[in-house]
Amino acid sequence: MWDFKKICFIFSICILSVVADLRIDPLVNTKLGLIRGLRASDGDYSMFMGIPFAKVRQDNPFADALPQEPFDGIFEAYDDSAICPQIEEFENTVTGTLDCLHLNIYVPNSANSRNRLPVLVWIYGGGFSIGFSGRYLYGPKFIVRHDVILVTINYRLGPYGFMCLDHPEVPGNQGLKDQLLALRWIKDNIESFGGDTNKITIFGESAGGMAVDFHIHSSHERVFNKAIIHSGTSLTPTFPDPVKNAPLILAEYLGLETNDIDDAISFLANFDTNSVILAASALDLVFKPCVEQEYENVDGFITQNWINLPIPKVRNLPLLIGFNSQEELSTYGFERAQFYDNLIREKLAVGFDVDDPEFDGMEKIVRHFYLGDEPITENVRWEIINFQSDYRFGHPTLRTINKYVENGAGDIFQYVFSYVGERNFAKYLNNITIGEAAHADELGYLFDMSFWTNVPNAQDQLVVDRMTTMWTNFVKYSDPTPEITELLTTKWTPITQGSSHHYLEINSELSAKTRPYTDRMTFWDLFYKANYNLQRIYPGNNVV
Repeated sequence: MWDFKKICFIFSICILSVVADLRIDPLVNTKLGLIRGLRASDGDYSMFMGIPFAKVRQDNPFADALPQEPFDGIFEAYDDSAICPQIEEFENTVTGTLDCLHLNIYVPNSANSRNRLPVLVWIYGGGFSIGFSGRYLYGPKFIVRHDVILVTINYRLGPYGFMCLDHPEVPGNQGLKDQLLALRWIKDNIESFGGDTNKITIFGESAGGMAVDFHIHSSHERVFNKAIIHSGTSLTPTFPDPVKNAPLILAEYLGLETNDIDDAISFLANFDTNSVILAASALDLVFKPCVEQEYENVDGFITQNWINLPIPKVRNLPLLIGFNSQEELSTYGFERAQFYDNLIREKLAVGFDVDDPEFDGMEKIVRHFYLGDEPITENVRWEIINFQSDYRFGHPTLRTINKYVENGAGDIFQYVFSYVGERNFAKYLNNITIGEAAHADELGYLFDMSFWTNVPNAQDQLVVDRMTTMWTNFVKYSDPTPEITELLTTKWTPITQGSSHHYLEINSELSAKTRPYTDRMTFWDLFYKANYNLQRIYPGNNVV
């Protein structure tokens, strides 16, 4: 005779065994409704991909997006392939749709309502014209193993994200406002995924780093608690003069002659996105962040010159910020002599009013500092690389740090990444076998990128482990090296009010140092001091 309790026990064990062999997709109840994700196959985490956080207006896709409405039924969050309209960088093909304002959430299995985890939100780079948030580039495996939730977000690019007009419907910076909508969505909903709303860190690289800095500068509420900036700030001299009649130019190219901005916008709104993107490329129209004109009842993002704009939001904000040792290697390392003609003046003209009589002789000073009396040929390409790396990345980072300190920031941890291994992103893509760390090279040591199918070698894995540990330590504790360990062999000392300019060099070993590239940075300190009144955030918009 079977004992009833034994039968129940055996039945329960059998049921649990069967369930354990099945994949139970996670289901989360958010303020917008139920979202179903997937269990990851390469780690102890769940994936909620392609969640829409906002919608682009059909009548005017160049205007501010609208927040996402509640879902009808369960949203199946299985697809991370959304990409905003662009000419993507890998195959140089025109792609994307306006149904792209999605985000991806990767949640360690340890997250729950009793164990809320910190959140790290990634904003991709790409010059504000390319980029996407999917796992092809930004796989989560390396980060989520540290018990941190990773969120990656999409935002509009090119003419759809950064058309800047003297028009209340399209004042500019729509792509940055997309990011703000995503951050608000995360703030409102991440608790449902086991996230801690009081421990949200935003981070980005290149244009993504600049975007992080713009969020710190903006007048909107601070929907994050820490920030990480890679290789780019708002002080980077890279912004073109906004093309205020861009809709008229694009419309004419596509078949409509008009002097009415509204007519042109309506015409372009009904045109397929591929044609608009190709037209902008053919016409060499570049769209990036700008100073918006203020309009009544229009919510601006950046409405003042950001070079000397006070930044109260940075007060007590912990920051991690840095750049790579040879940022411009992949851009300027392999060109012929004619490519370098007039390059110094052209680049200086982005950040200074070079036509002002007070600037006379300044180009020659820069040329002599970097090149001596050598003519500009292929023979001085390494000096050109140093010039552009310092001018566009190194010194803007130092000026940004100084500005943060002056405005009362919390601890600031600066790095210089110089490691060269098999996962250096830019060197791999461009088949570069010389030099140090180029722009974006560090990304291969933070993200699991799909095109690297081999297991990292021992040295690369060590760099992956060190970087992801330090980055997630910062997210958790506001300190990348809270204790010295066998892995983290060096204490990373922050920059604070009145301290030395500390930084950590990340190479095959970790090295604590002060004031990177001191001679070159001191030169730019003096250059900017001498030409302060001639600075401009872009041609036509001077500091004073």
